[in-house]
Amino acid sequence: MSYHYLFKFIIIGDTAVGKSCILYQFLEQKFRVKHEMTVGVEFGAKVLDLDGKQIKLQIWDTAGQETFKSITRQYYRSAAGAILVYDVTRRESFENVREWIKECQVHGTQDMVIVLVGNKVDLEKQYNIHNINGQLANEKNLLFIETSAKDNLNIIETFSQAASQVLKIVQRNQQKGELPGVRVGQAINQTQLQQQSSTSNGCC
Repeated sequence: MSYHYLFKFIIIGDTAVGKSCILYQFLEQKFRVKHEMTVGVEFGAKVLDLDGKQIKLQIWDTAGQETFKSITRQYYRSAAGAILVYDVTRRESFENVREWIKECQVHGTQDMVIVLVGNKVDLEKQYNIHNINGQLANEKNLLFIETSAKDNLNIIETFSQAASQVLKIVQRNQQKGELPGVRVGQAINQTQLQQQSSTSNGCC
């Protein structure tokens, strides 16, 4: 299938916050009741339509254990965006978000888009984090959304928001060529991009 752009994303966060379930729900529109712990990195891909452009997302679901961090760090540099997930019922997973942000800053790129995702909001009675999640997102200039992989709440919106933000960055930087984690697809090539840029910069 042709596409205008390919964006590479990584999903990061502590173990058992629902990273793999979010990816599976996004790809298959199903909730995986039983799931083995991710070992290293798993992969998925899907095409979204954003403002008339076909955007192919390549998504790496990373293991949250410290043991695998040396492996997963290899994927930061080539990612345009990071989906940073915590469990709203586990305060510890939220407290570790700052460390995950540091991982992105150290191993990722300057233009990396980060979406802070509070997952498992279907467990309303166990919801353990209020207000401060949004405050942290504002402090760190992150996109923020709450999801339920089980109920398919805001799953597509999570990836759409991330992709939309990356697309804005791409469009602002067209003359600089391709960005890390971004590839011009089969539906449009670099020559067309340059022609579009020349047209937009011309006088009328």
